[in-house]
Amino acid sequence: MYYVNQRWLGGVLTNFATIQTRIDYLVRLEDQQARGEFGHLTKKEALKLEKEILRLNRQIGGLKEMTSLPSALFIIDVIKEKIALAEAKRIGIPVVAIVDTNCDPTGIDYPIPANDDAIKAIRLICSSIADSVIEGKTGEAMAPEEEEKEEGVEELEAVETTEPVVSTPEE
Repeated sequence: MYYVNQRWLGGVLTNFATIQTRIDYLVRLEDQQARGEFGHLTKKEALKLEKEILRLNRQIGGLKEMTSLPSALFIIDVIKEKIALAEAKRIGIPVVAIVDTNCDPTGIDYPIPANDDAIKAIRLICSSIADSVIEGKTGEAMAPEEEEKEEGVEELEAVETTEPVVSTPEE
């Protein structure tokens, strides 16, 4: 699954060919570093290339395995990621997004009304979206016991009684 967890770079979707060349450059630099080819360079040149690897990993590291445009885009904060939303709309990629009360849901194909500032809400929604993606790719549903263990929620049974509930005020 591809991800961007830093600032969205303009042109990731609309100018994918250029972004793909940067991804290829990053992979090539990492291969050279793994093979030890930086040892032949001066210390200053090697340090410069290592900083370049760190910078590229921060910007496009989550897109290394992406070879074509995605079929959908999931956005957590629509206001912060308006560039990503505009690019997806321009290309025609459907957008699934968490929509808070402070943003306009009209440009979003599949809005999820929720608080995009609460970490627990984001974690819950992202985990269920990720589970759905994995389920869709593998083609098999997770067992209900596994889902309960992941969510950490236990079901409580309601007990019916025939006696009326009486409340007495305390003095």
